Order: sequence, then structure tokens, then C-alpha cells
Amino acid sequence: MAIRWLGPGLRFPSPHSADADGIVAVGGDCSSARLLLAYRSGIFPWPLSDTLPLFWFSPDPRWVVLPAEAHLPKSLRKQMRRGVYEVRCDTAFEEVIDACSAVPRPGQQGTWIIPELRQGFVELHRMGYAHSIEAWQDGVLVGGLYGLALGRAFFGESMFARAPDASKVAFATLLANLHAWGFDFVDCQTRTEHLVRFGAISWTRQQYLDALAKSLGAGVDRVGGWRFDLDPAAAALAMRE
Repeated sequence: MAIRWLGPGLRFPSPHSADADGIVAVGGDCSSARLLLAYRSGIFPWPLSDTLPLFWFSPDPRWVVLPAEAHLPKSLRKQMRRGVYEVRCDTAFEEVIDACSAVPRPGQQGTWIIPELRQGFVELHRMGYAHSIEAWQDGVLVGGLYGLALGRAFFGESMFARAPDASKVAFATLLANLHAWGFDFVDCQTRTEHLVRFGAISWTRQQYLDALAKSLGAGVDRVGGWRFDLDPAAAALAMRE
């Protein structure tokens, strides 16, 4: 199957046209407008190198976590109830994305968060679509994640930790608050053992696209700076084992 090269126009091929590796298209840019269109179309960027053109993916299967069905490991629940970390939103977005870009990835040299992609997500944050979920300890940022929220869907991008379980506490707190806000799913893109422990499941591409369409059509986007209703201790009580 031929992979389409993107021109300057804001359009993507159908995600169903993806090849066996999930690649839908190559080229284009990481402007905020293109990123929004991609995620709304069930497609996400995954730069393989800062010297190669952009690659756009829609894998089959697609891994997701359902906030209403997510579960919390017992040891993590105890840590969250002790209040080891404070979890904040949108107070250090650029610090979080830079920390994520510095995390070593097995079998990969450098980072997939190339400067162009970073710039696009920083602009989405300024527009109120991209969010950082941050774990703080004694006033120091020690872990977190960032992603994009559209409709009732959250698209997780990357996470980092500089202290034990810091990113897990941030993610669990996010899940509990997303459930309280009525979000349908968190798009994890691919499978990791870390996410499986939270209850990640696989959907076919069609299942994912159907759920995405429903979530995007459910109402307005939750745009603007976020502030959680549940702190880690309350989130731990709200989530099941």
C-alpha cells in the first residue's frame, strides 16, 4: 500500500489507509492546526528522527485506558493516600515536555519530541488544548506527563519520573479526575506494561474511531488551564483496585 506524502494543505488520508505498521502519511508539519486535525481524525505524529520527515500513525490495535474502569495497584494507593507528592496541572508545561524529551527510550537514540513537535504542543497548551499533569515534592518537579484533551477524550503523549512512582501518581490522579469529569477514554497509542497495570485494553482501529467520534461529538472541549477536583489522596479512594 502506497503511503501518501502530505503537502501544505490541512488534510489527512483516511486512517483506514494505514499500512501494516500503522503509518498513514509522511511529511507535513507540526502546526497546532495540523495536530488538532490529526488527533480528531484518529492519527498522531511519531517522528522517528529529527533528520527524517514526519510520520503519522493510526495503529491497529490501539491501546486505551477507560477512566471508569481503571484500577489502582495496592502499593500505589497507599503511597497516594500518604500524600508523598502534590499533583498540579498546567503550571510547568514546558518543563514537563522538556523532561519527557530527555527520558532515554529503549532502542532509540535521541528523542521523538523534536523541536518542531515541541513548538506545536506548546502552542496547543497556550490555546488551552494541551495539558501537563505534574508531581511535585517539596517544591520540586519530580514527575508528570502531558497530553491533549478534545471532547471527552484525553490523548496521552509522554511521561517522566525523577522520583519513585511520581509519574504513576500523576497518571492515577489524572484518571480519577477524568472519570469525575465524564471523559470516555485515554488514548495510550501503544501497549506498555506500565499502562496495562492501570487496566489498559486494546481496541481495533474501527472500535477506536467509533469511540473517538462519539467522544468528540458529545459536547464542547474542556479548553483552558486545568485544576483537578480530586487530589491524590481523594483520587486513590475513588479508584478501584
